Amino acid sequence: MNDNALAPVGSNGRTAFSGLAQRLVQDGLLDDAAMQDAIARAKEKRVSLVSHLVSSNVATARDIAISASNEFGVPLLDLDAVATDPDVIRLVSDKLIQKHRVMPLMKRGKRLFLAVADPTNLHALDEIRFQTSMSIEFVVVEDDKLQKTVEKAIEQAESIMPNLADDDFDLENLEVTGGDDDPNAEALGRDDVEDAPIVRFVNKILIDAIKKGASDIHFEPYEKSFRIRTRLDGVLKEVALPPVQLAIKIVARLKVMARLDIAERRVPQDGRIKMRLSKNRAIDFRVSTCPTLVGEKVVTRILDPSSAMLGIDALGYEPAQREIYMRYLAKPQGMILVTGPTGSGKTVSLYTGLNILNTEDCNISTAEDPAEINLPGINQVNVNPKVGLTFAAALRAFLRQDPDVIMVGEIRDLETAEIAIKAAQTGHLVLSTLHTNDAPQTLTRLVDMGVKPYAIATSVSLIIAQRLARKLCTNCKQPIDVPPEALRKEGFEETDINAGIRVYKAAGCGQCTDGYKGRMGIYQVMPVTETIGRIIMEGGGAINIGDQAAKDGIWNLRRSGLQKVKDGLTSLEEINSVTID
Repeated sequence: MNDNALAPVGSNGRTAFSGLAQRLVQDGLLDDAAMQDAIARAKEKRVSLVSHLVSSNVATARDIAISASNEFGVPLLDLDAVATDPDVIRLVSDKLIQKHRVMPLMKRGKRLFLAVADPTNLHALDEIRFQTSMSIEFVVVEDDKLQKTVEKAIEQAESIMPNLADDDFDLENLEVTGGDDDPNAEALGRDDVEDAPIVRFVNKILIDAIKKGASDIHFEPYEKSFRIRTRLDGVLKEVALPPVQLAIKIVARLKVMARLDIAERRVPQDGRIKMRLSKNRAIDFRVSTCPTLVGEKVVTRILDPSSAMLGIDALGYEPAQREIYMRYLAKPQGMILVTGPTGSGKTVSLYTGLNILNTEDCNISTAEDPAEINLPGINQVNVNPKVGLTFAAALRAFLRQDPDVIMVGEIRDLETAEIAIKAAQTGHLVLSTLHTNDAPQTLTRLVDMGVKPYAIATSVSLIIAQRLARKLCTNCKQPIDVPPEALRKEGFEETDINAGIRVYKAAGCGQCTDGYKGRMGIYQVMPVTETIGRIIMEGGGAINIGDQAAKDGIWNLRRSGLQKVKDGLTSLEEINSVTID
């Protein structure tokens, strides 16, 4: 508090106050004796006079603010009507904001405007002027509103760098290894490891994402902010807003962990992090950097090997679809293609199949960019075009290694496609992926790449198109009434409508995210029959192939999605967001 609030006793026997204390007495908020007592008690408590008066209900915060505004000739501001700017708040340290109970409001050139409840606290203004190297101007606000605003600002600051104590993990000494054998990696990381708060913060973000079941983490720099988001059940959610000044350090830490070149910020880089959580469990992160206008964005894909051990029953195949997939996995030769956009679960589908085939008497080799899930018993190769190890080169090597099953991460060019097809035609089972919208388009895509139609018809045996849809939370999902006409427009069959379909919507509770919990696959499992093969060789398009598949009883993605709605597993809104009518 300000010691100048109390002056010696005057000649008339009354205590002479100064500054705000005098004004409060003059305005009739307190008499001399009450003010004398208030000043003494505030000094004992080591708090400001204003704080003591408000907390003791001696005077209202509003009345004190009006008196202070009149006494010092400064504006009175309603703090509830002002939106605080996080960038301006960060100009003053949290310690000073909390110590002096002030709130930075706005910055104009070299002037910083502060909200204060006690204008007599000149020591606070001097400290903030020294810390910011700016001239300070203040406005008067009500003490109780200022207290709430300061508490909220401190809470938000702590959420940016939370208390990183964790019962399960030593966040500073987690066992982390990179994906490349870079001899300079340890030297690159030595200085960064010494910055323990950054190490703990990054490790905490990674571990929290694993615990929540997230699939990706996005570290995104902007001109005035730095945002971290995680993709949970296919939806991005903001989890932290670190100070923009930490962006370079956080990105550098991730690059060190992935053994990337921290000095190179002009070109994209790809790497890998392996984080060992226990003796029996390790999580891999695929790291991708991309230079933007204001810095490097980093996206880490979380690769949990346990996802490949779930078993085919957990993936969401309908019984008939699962039976078809299992039947073609048991064939000694042919090609199984899984198609869909990035993040649709293609890798998990393929690895689930590989896990089924992974027996003592089966030689399995995979070429990936990079290998996302490590499976013991399978020979996995990371392609590296820089040294000439392309998908095509890896395939040629596999064919000299007496393989039974070959998995190609992705068919990207004609050379890879032709070698994979030859392998499928010469007694090998080949699994791979393509990026197309549905199963019929996969066949025409191969034709567009330059593969001969007869080669496609005689080698490709099964195509699986897939999407991932969020599952409704079983704890809070709610039934809704949908008119029969609306159900017909959505694509439900008349027999289902007449039988009475119960449609559910997402509600939301403490056990889920926006009414959804987890994801499941929606599939189109299309065998390449003789009839479809004939359509390919006759130059038919995706529409012709799709029509024939429908005649064969093959469900498209939309029909599979509607079945999930009918079963009460997901909502109609979710299916409409991942499939088209």
